[in-house]
Amino acid sequence: MVKRNFWLMLGASGAALAVITGAFGAHILESIISEKVFITYQKAVRYQMYHSIALIIVTLLSSQTSTKALNIAGWSFLIGILTFSGSLYLLVFTGASWLGAITPIGGVAFVIGWISLGFSGFRNKTGKT
Repeated sequence: MVKRNFWLMLGASGAALAVITGAFGAHILESIISEKVFITYQKAVRYQMYHSIALIIVTLLSSQTSTKALNIAGWSFLIGILTFSGSLYLLVFTGASWLGAITPIGGVAFVIGWISLGFSGFRNKTGKT
């Protein structure tokens, strides 16, 4: 099992980076890229923030119960951030359209994370799922 501080550190770091990348986009990037590409950038920032918060939720829930489902959720959110938001960031900065093929993998990871997070509510008397 992963210690809950791990998810807290990742969630808080991811959220801080989302704020930084959002500010960079709003103050610098928006004026030098097309509106369509900027919308893609904003989507990457938004999903990074949502799922960084989800990692913090995993932390909070892990103080109540320890389940495999919470760890699956945490890893899924992390993989989702890296593949979904990461591929969109790379797409924006490199223009390599083939990176768009990686983005759905991150979306699937996000869905698995949310399902696992919900599943963590079902536990037996020992606190394990």
